[in-house]
Amino acid sequence: MRILLVAATEPEVTPLIETLSLHKAEYEPNLFVARHTSVANCSVLITGAGMVPTAFALARHLPHNVYHLVINVGIAGSFDRNIPLGEVVEITEDTFSELGAEDDKRFISIEKLGFGAGIFKPTSSIAHFSKKINLTQARAITVNTVHGNDESIANVVERLNPQLESMEGAAFFYACRELKVPCLQIRAVSNYVEKRNRDNWQIGLAVKNLNNFVMELMKML
Repeated sequence: MRILLVAATEPEVTPLIETLSLHKAEYEPNLFVARHTSVANCSVLITGAGMVPTAFALARHLPHNVYHLVINVGIAGSFDRNIPLGEVVEITEDTFSELGAEDDKRFISIEKLGFGAGIFKPTSSIAHFSKKINLTQARAITVNTVHGNDESIANVVERLNPQLESMEGAAFFYACRELKVPCLQIRAVSNYVEKRNRDNWQIGLAVKNLNNFVMELMKML
């Protein structure tokens, strides 16, 4: 089973790359591949942060490579205070929260405008591969600007009631859907969505838990 792990930034998956002894591919600088047969089924693609780099990297890479499963992994902010910092969750729905139009103070979604879709779901799930894993499932939004203002946070919560936010998730789902690749998204919560306060962030814990979980998942797959 060939698996591609997709991350926005290298630090989010450095422990995994080191553990699997992955090396940068000579033909694609942002791709990490295995040189040992024991982990030859797993590669890591670093796309860069944001929707456009993610969609572009996948559109360039996937048509020329065959994978049985593509997994978006990374850290995320949480609107839901019931999800502890550091917890690893499975995203079951992701929305382009800013895709639409403003009508004064009213937001009109891309669906209501009749120009396409803004809500996307994975084409696979962890449960499809293992009944032994019980991850918290969550709904997410994908944003160009991470929230850090009380008013904008309240507005998006009222409109979409999301649990998590990232800068890539919905773009990942969109690209995989268009290219007909089985996909799922795994995130670890690094911070709560609030006024920007790095002292409250737990990035190290989130990265550690994310990589530990992905390593265990790779063993099962």
